[in-house]
Order: sequence, then structure tokens, then C-alpha cells
Amino acid sequence: MSSTYLIDNDGRVVNKWSSSQYDPGQSFYLRDNGNLVRAAMTRGPLSSGGGEGGRVEEYDWNGKLVWFTDFSTATYMQHHDITLLPNGNLLLMVVEKKTYPEVLKAGFNPKLLDPSIKSSYMVPDAVYEIKPKMPSGCDIVWQWSTWDHLVQDFDPAQDNYGNVPQHPELVNPNGFNTDFHTNQVPTSFSRYTQTIHSFWNHMNSITYNAKWDQILLSVRGNSEVWVIDHGTTTAQAKGHTGGNYNKGGDLLYRWGNPMEYDTGTEKNEMLLQQHNAIWIDDNLPGAGNMMVYNNGLGRKYSSVDEWTPPVDAKGNYTLEPGKAYGPTSFAWTYKANPPTSMYDEAISGAQRLPNGDTLICSGTHGRFIEVTPAGETVWEYINPVSTKTMGYADPPPSDPARAEEFMNACFRVLRYPVDFPGFKGRDMTPKGVIETDTPPVTPAPVQQRSGGGGPPK
Repeated sequence: MSSTYLIDNDGRVVNKWSSSQYDPGQSFYLRDNGNLVRAAMTRGPLSSGGGEGGRVEEYDWNGKLVWFTDFSTATYMQHHDITLLPNGNLLLMVVEKKTYPEVLKAGFNPKLLDPSIKSSYMVPDAVYEIKPKMPSGCDIVWQWSTWDHLVQDFDPAQDNYGNVPQHPELVNPNGFNTDFHTNQVPTSFSRYTQTIHSFWNHMNSITYNAKWDQILLSVRGNSEVWVIDHGTTTAQAKGHTGGNYNKGGDLLYRWGNPMEYDTGTEKNEMLLQQHNAIWIDDNLPGAGNMMVYNNGLGRKYSSVDEWTPPVDAKGNYTLEPGKAYGPTSFAWTYKANPPTSMYDEAISGAQRLPNGDTLICSGTHGRFIEVTPAGETVWEYINPVSTKTMGYADPPPSDPARAEEFMNACFRVLRYPVDFPGFKGRDMTPKGVIETDTPPVTPAPVQQRSGGGGPPK
């Protein structure tokens, strides 16, 4: 059985969901009624090679399965992340299968393609909105596909031919793609040595902005974030007009790597295979800004970076002709001291808290910390769930398949306030720690705690 834990700040278990027969499919969320919605890994007929999913499940507070949908076929599969919409529907990140002839027809340069694509397939990303059908299944009510918004200047005989820098709202199939996998990361990136893998875009997070009806996507393979309009019909999402901003499904905003649309150089690359792109909520410090866990492949340290996008009160993004989308600097950055002491080549995330602090998930190390705006660590917790449950003094076991990663790795962590609606009327009494032994009588300094870690410093 696979377990999901709700713990308090002292590392004590408040609730536990252990009914699923499926491994985690990366993300999870709590509904306002206290139900847990989680992605699950099914190992279906289609593979992305990272962040596998294929199923979404919903459990009530007591662990009863109340809804599920299997979203894995020979032609599409849910992966990595989901998000809950105000109307009760869900947004899913989905990969869609494209054959080698389809890839060539779209204008990809065959010399840049991983050789495996020729004998198998490519899986570009899409976004689907689904409406749950109780007690199982769903209706697809809206969708958007990267494949409908391409521009390439490689081959005029193929589809999507045009002037790349004149169309930043479109995606270049042959852009500066940096989706290098573990143990394949060069010391410096060069578009002339790139390899486009089957999991081309490699999206890893999806966030919804209800005020503007927009979707924010973290596109790891491009080292960019994209914003698209959710206020389109599915037909409009395929084209270039219509919707709230009359741009159809074209990108409203993109940021992190302007080389993707032939504007700028490596010096202008702000993101390096980031995860967990979010808008900071209106009621929080930094409201309206965007933030990511910047994994930092190629520089060997990670950071949490926040920036202010060039957007007006109606959700329109500013772009000067011939220039890259701004800004050119971060509004706030957290790096460890020394920076190399926090490095996660994959997964990970960050969340802005009401007190202005930031909760950070150093994912491949299973380490969660809360840091102040000045960068002081005021709380720490080490995930004790690995191949077996750990004790406070047990070091996390290394992952034999991935250098610099550990078996207690965690995709993301979320903190919910004590007045969260889903907790109303629930028994929130702590039920002990996850660890196999008891906490130390005298907590170690915050930087050295493991396991539950004791109370915040």
C-alpha cells in the first residue's frame, strides 16, 4: 500500500491515507472538504520516461476511495501534476503520442532527435480539463496541446514554417532544449550539442490563476515557464484567436530561456530545468509574483527564485518588439550557504507562507526547510519514509540508480493553515511520529535535525 501523510510542525502524524495500491504519481492536494486527491503511477502502455502517472484518485478523510479515473492509453497519459479548479474539475498535465513521421512533418530537425524516437515515438505535452464522474471515470471538457502552437525555421517544406524570433507566442521544435537527464548534464550548455528526447517539453507543474483564468506551466525541457489562456474553447485553444485575450491557445507569456525563441544568449538564461512554477497568492507577501525551484543543472546548485512578471491588472503581458520577455532579474532568491549544499537535479518545490517565509522541498534529499526572507532556516524536517521507515539517527539510503539522490526523495510538500476548511470538525489530535524511535529529548540545532526534527526553532 502507498501512504500519504499529514503531519504537524513537530513531525507528528495528524492523518494518514494508506488505501491506494498504486505508487505515487508525484502530486497531491487536499480539497476544501478534507478529501485527498492524488496522482498515481499505473505503468501503462505509454511511457514518458519521467514523472509517470496514468491515474487520479480521491479519498475521503477516513481513507475511503470515493472517485478515480484511469487516464492512460496507448496515445495519451497523465503525468507529474494535477490542479484543482474552483468548479470541482481538475487540470491534468498529459503527454500525447506522436510518431516519427509526425515529428518530421512538424518541422523537427532529425539530426537533433534522440535516435530512439525514430523507432518509437515522441510525447509532447498537453493540458486536459476533466470533470469527474462519480464513482469512477471522467469527461474531458477542455484541452490544449503544445503541438498546435509550433513555429520552425528549419525546413520550409514541412508544417509550421516561419520566423522564430517574430513569433515568441509559438514554440520552436528546434529551440535551445536543455532536457538532459541524470548523468548526462554537460558542464556548459550548447544548442549545437543538444539532443531532443522523446519527453520533449517535460512539463512538471501546472498552476491555475482564477482571477485571470490563466494556466502557468513549468516546462523543464525548455527551462521556461509558459502561461496560456484557459478562457478559450477547445477549438479556440487549437488556434491563434479567441478566448479572454484573443490569442487562442498561443503563449501569453514565457520566461526563463529566451534562446527558445532566438532572442538572447546563454547569459540571459534565468532558469535551469526548474520545477514547481507557481503564482504567489494575492493574500501573501510577494502577491502576484511567480516563483520556482530552480534546479540548477549545469551549475551544480539549486535555488528558489521569485520574479515579477510584466503584467497589468487585466492579465495582459508586456513584450517590447524584438526583445525577450522580462524581467531581467529576480525579486528574491534563496541559495544555501554554501550554494552547493542544496542541489537537487530533479523534482523539488517551494511555497510562500503567510508570515513571509518560504517552505522549500529539497526533493531528491527528502529535506523540507522553512526559510525567512533573509535566508535564515527556522524549521527543518527530513522525510523518514524510504525503502523502510527510518529512525531519527538513520541516514537516508542513497538511490543506487541515480547519483546524488536518496531513497526518501519527495516530489513536493505543501503546508496547510490550521484554519483550512478541510480540517473543520476533524480530529486533529497528533498520533505519534512516523519514525521508528522517539525524538531526542533535546533537539539538535535546526541545521542538524533529522526525522521529525522537533518543534520549530
